[in-house]
Amino acid sequence: MTARTVTSAQVFRALLKRDFRVAMRELPFFLLRTTLQPLMFVTVFGFLLPKMGFVQRGYGAALLPGILAISLAFASVQAVALPMVADFGWTFEIEDRLLAPVPIRVVAFAKIVSGVVQGVIAALFVLPIARLIMGPIDGLTGSHLAAVVTVVVLGAMTFSTFGMVLGTAIQPQQVGLMFGFIVAPMIFFGCAYYPWAGLSAVPVMKYAVLINPLVYVSEGMRAVLTPALPHMPLVAVLIALVLLTFLFMAIGFRTFERRAVS
Repeated sequence: MTARTVTSAQVFRALLKRDFRVAMRELPFFLLRTTLQPLMFVTVFGFLLPKMGFVQRGYGAALLPGILAISLAFASVQAVALPMVADFGWTFEIEDRLLAPVPIRVVAFAKIVSGVVQGVIAALFVLPIARLIMGPIDGLTGSHLAAVVTVVVLGAMTFSTFGMVLGTAIQPQQVGLMFGFIVAPMIFFGCAYYPWAGLSAVPVMKYAVLINPLVYVSEGMRAVLTPALPHMPLVAVLIALVLLTFLFMAIGFRTFERRAVS
């Protein structure tokens, strides 16, 4: 009897199938964990404050793309970083995947793709609910579907690869620091609650925030969903997301391999 040859593509599909099965089993908890905070911001800043007259009603048009960016980014990072931290913890649960007859980077890339899918799911879940809470939004359009898909997928890729970097660089006991010192500042200075053009009032801050990948996802969402509002040029957004994705992927693969063989 001849041994059956297993290709890298078959192993890759099996790894994804396993991740998706786990994700679907925990889907309600995943959506609650990744979308609760964005939806609370939508309720307060997109519904309550405009109703009370503390912010202009048009603020919702600037807020919604940023909220979608946060949902996408937060879900993608968590979907990769948290399992990585756990898998490389004391039990080293990643070992069963590393025994697969494929290069180590195939295992890492499967986790990234899984994070991309979960990030897209989170954004698709938040969009209709946020639109329902906020009511009619001036300038909101879905006519640029191809551009929307491009920004969403590239944004999810950027933050999934960033999650790989975090998940392989942070020890289990440092997870709280990850959210307190990395994720939280990234959200508040990621132009999610205000457009990047508005930072012209503080020029130093306007250019300092460009190191934050969330800025490009937020501005990309504005460019394709509310193009009538001020936003960063879409070409600049796409170039930045592609470069950041390759940068994080290169770093993430290197740290993943280092942790895997250590």
